[in-house]
Amino acid sequence: MKPKFLVPLVFIVGLTGGLLVAPRIALASSDKSQDQTRTVVGQVLTKSDSPIAEAVVYLKNTKTLTVTSFITEKDGGYRFHNLSRNIDYEIYADYQGQKSSTKTISSFDTRSNVTLNIHIDAK
Repeated sequence: MKPKFLVPLVFIVGLTGGLLVAPRIALASSDKSQDQTRTVVGQVLTKSDSPIAEAVVYLKNTKTLTVTSFITEKDGGYRFHNLSRNIDYEIYADYQGQKSSTKTISSFDTRSNVTLNIHIDAK
């Protein structure tokens, strides 16, 4: 009689253990996807560090060659979210025909939040 009770007890414990592990796996995979992205933020500034509103910041994915743009806010701020950490990006700003130098955000840079201010010699 004892073996009949042990088998169902082991089966129930096995199911319970499996149910407890499944949510942990789901949480771990969602955390991992967040670890694979980065955010780039900053301001577009004049040479004298005054913010430039309505400048256009261009972000180029060097793998796919797609370009994303952001028009700066009143404080000169811009932001790009959910960028892959495994890809290099090139970033520059343009304001009234004046272009900043192009900077590279490297895939070797391990930061998840990159702050990068861009200077333009604006008129």
